[in-house]
Amino acid sequence: MSQNKKSFFQTLTSFNKNFWIGSFMELMERWAWYGIYTLLGLYLVGSTDTGGLGFDHIQKGSIMGGIVGILYFLPLVFGVIADRIGYKISLTIAFIIMIMGYYLLGEVSTFTNVYLAFLLVAIGAAFFKPVASAIIARNTDESTGTVGFGIFYMMVNIGGFIGPTMSSGLRTTYGWKIIFIQAAIVICINLLVLLFFYKEPKTEKPKDSIGKAIKDSIMGIFEALRDVRLGVLLILMVGFWTMFNQLFNTLPNFIEDWVNSAALSGWLNENIPFLGRLMTQDGQVKPEWFTNIDSFMIIICQVSISYFVTKMRHINAVIRGAIIASIGVGLTFYTHNPIFTIIGTMVFSIGEMMSSPTVSSFIALITPKGKEGLYQSTYFLPVAASYKVTEYISGNLYQSWSDKLSLLKTEMTGRGIKMPEVVTHEQFIEQGAKALNMPISAFEKQFNLKAENVDWSIVAQSFKDFATTKSIDISQVHLPFSKNEYFALAEQKLGMSHWEMVDMLWNTYNPNKIWYVIFGIGIFSVVTLMIYDRLIIRPLEKRSK
Repeated sequence: MSQNKKSFFQTLTSFNKNFWIGSFMELMERWAWYGIYTLLGLYLVGSTDTGGLGFDHIQKGSIMGGIVGILYFLPLVFGVIADRIGYKISLTIAFIIMIMGYYLLGEVSTFTNVYLAFLLVAIGAAFFKPVASAIIARNTDESTGTVGFGIFYMMVNIGGFIGPTMSSGLRTTYGWKIIFIQAAIVICINLLVLLFFYKEPKTEKPKDSIGKAIKDSIMGIFEALRDVRLGVLLILMVGFWTMFNQLFNTLPNFIEDWVNSAALSGWLNENIPFLGRLMTQDGQVKPEWFTNIDSFMIIICQVSISYFVTKMRHINAVIRGAIIASIGVGLTFYTHNPIFTIIGTMVFSIGEMMSSPTVSSFIALITPKGKEGLYQSTYFLPVAASYKVTEYISGNLYQSWSDKLSLLKTEMTGRGIKMPEVVTHEQFIEQGAKALNMPISAFEKQFNLKAENVDWSIVAQSFKDFATTKSIDISQVHLPFSKNEYFALAEQKLGMSHWEMVDMLWNTYNPNKIWYVIFGIGIFSVVTLMIYDRLIIRPLEKRSK
């Protein structure tokens, strides 16, 4: 490896325009992505009377887990295509797809349409991901690569912090729809920068066809997976990444359901009013600000943590980081005290900074000479698979064990207290149109449901009157009733305040027991990686000396 003899400032000034454009586009793409993804779980299951979609957690898990799993698999194919059609054309396609996807996410409200819109975003992001890294690789060399990719990953985390920060303020002031428009605008800026400032360098493109290249890429991966050492490692890393995914896919909903941050919210509004206005809503600190601690910690601590990690064996750094991250994630789910949520997220971020950047060194150590690119291309396979596991944990498991609405329904049924069904506007429209034997478009027109402001009490009465005149039985059609309306009615019937009701559910059903699963996955990964180190990595290190 060639040594970098330039000063830090000389190294920075040695990077060309395309390097800085690539880094800027990465920052903006991460701004758009995390500006949506950090809050997406809250939006999908949020009460319809506050602009949420009212989905259940199984639907949320399918969208946030299943689709992101696809996102991490597609770069294996899209990277091959980008090499042949050129980076500028590839990025243009990626940005146009993302712009459409982000905008449509704010316009649609049924599960199928939301799923398809987010799939568009994922396809665009999957096209962008390998090209962004390739631009940095193409514009650095052995002596500047470490600093270059350090800057690149710094841009990732700056974008990952700015996005949720902006979205948090915007959604409080203007509602949910604006955050999707923001994401589309941010990607539009990327598209303009690409078209007007990025210059495609003249390079010789591979001569084989795209079809053959994709086939060769997939066959190459299967060839690499025949190496038992690599296959076992990738399986072990599924658990490692599953634990990490909970920060975005599960924790925000857990905080919203169970963590009472009223005291912290009051302190912020009294002592730091501008932060209080940004970070709090309805007397609580917004959940995205707890998870945003992770990005903030990485921005201010990654350099020092990385230096500390250089004193360790890479595998030891990953194992110790996984231990710390497991403790952190366990703390965030173990209690509903916001102080422990903050401490747990900070501890988790330290573990993440130790582990995440050094995982690829595992693969490098067991890679046969001449197959470096092939083996490294498998890096995202366990990440993709981990989102399938995450889909279950943040979806089915959370719905059964930890969802406040589900547990409250169980409690009300157990007490013999009758409650209305929670029904979204879309569910009512589908059920109502079916009962009246109308197309959905005709049903919406009949009851003026496309108006900018719909008075649902008037709609309900008109629906009943119309059904009566037609002698149609609508007893099985439930009128719109939101999660928040259900909570308010339950509080009234139980004679409790909201947080008294939450404490009762917490003590009765122990929704924090989901931490056993998440913490257990982390510890299982640690133990299996330690065994893997002893049986495979250490013997390889001894033979290489």
